[in-house]
Amino acid sequence: MKIGYLGAGAWGFCLANLLADNGHEVILWTNREEVAKSLDRGDDHPKLHLPKSKKNIRVTSNLEEAVTDVEMIIESVTSAGFREVLGKILAFRPLEIPLVITSKGIEQNSGLLLSEIAIQMVGEHFKSKVGVLSGPSLANEVMDKLPTSVVCSAYDNDLMLDIKEIFSTPYFRVYPNSDVIGSSFGGAMKNVMAIACGVSDGLGFGENTKAALMTRGLHEIRKLSKTKGCREETINGLSGLGDLCVTCQSTKSRNSVFGKLLAEGYTPADAKEKIGMVVEGAYSCLSAYQLSQKEKIPVPITEAVYSIIYQGVDPRDAVEALLMREVKEEHL
Repeated sequence: MKIGYLGAGAWGFCLANLLADNGHEVILWTNREEVAKSLDRGDDHPKLHLPKSKKNIRVTSNLEEAVTDVEMIIESVTSAGFREVLGKILAFRPLEIPLVITSKGIEQNSGLLLSEIAIQMVGEHFKSKVGVLSGPSLANEVMDKLPTSVVCSAYDNDLMLDIKEIFSTPYFRVYPNSDVIGSSFGGAMKNVMAIACGVSDGLGFGENTKAALMTRGLHEIRKLSKTKGCREETINGLSGLGDLCVTCQSTKSRNSVFGKLLAEGYTPADAKEKIGMVVEGAYSCLSAYQLSQKEKIPVPITEAVYSIIYQGVDPRDAVEALLMREVKEEHL
């Protein structure tokens, strides 16, 4: 299959190489011309110390070239930039081929998941062409071909099975799940909880604290997911609990690193600059907070992360406010 792949960050570069390994022809797009030239001539990835691109990957900074005469578009752009990039594609051509979304985020102000944005922009008829890939999957480990399991979802069963087929390898197991919204929501929300766990690490707290944050964080994700119509079993699966575990516990997660830097005294802007890559949880945190306020659902961990990033609250004060909350009976 000839695939247009949008986004050459860690995850995009990783999946583009996986698809090339599976025999697909990939046109990989990045909006940075110098990076496109570097990767196209076979240099290593400039920031991520990832190996060179495969021979059947062509890299370009021309978006129109990347989406012309391809059979499928797969994206790994930022959630904040998703609407803009899709708008540019629609200016080139009507979108009639499948679009597979691998980015994880919730749009600020609208509260829409990326799959919902695509349907809103292209039209309800496009629903059968929208798919999602999500789950616990650190890019470096996938590039090293370490065993990984993820979920693919689509509104159309045939498309869901196509996604499973094109991505599956002996080390990259893809489980079909028809709950598109649930698969998307868990992946977006786990980044917020990873920031909380990073703050905990930065303040010198232990594994007990992190276990509590992850468990209560999953509870918040489940509560909010009901407002989007997600299936609870999806949130308890790979794209929810699984992704939460790997992102909160890994020292490679940029979201947890971001939280750690905040606890060490960095401003959000300085922490992002030090990391040098997009921190999706910082973006989706505001979206989750807005959703919780609209639906009147208490999400104390999300609110604490929001207060640190957007209200300038000291991380220690935010933690103290969490610990002073009234203890109620556990409901899951």
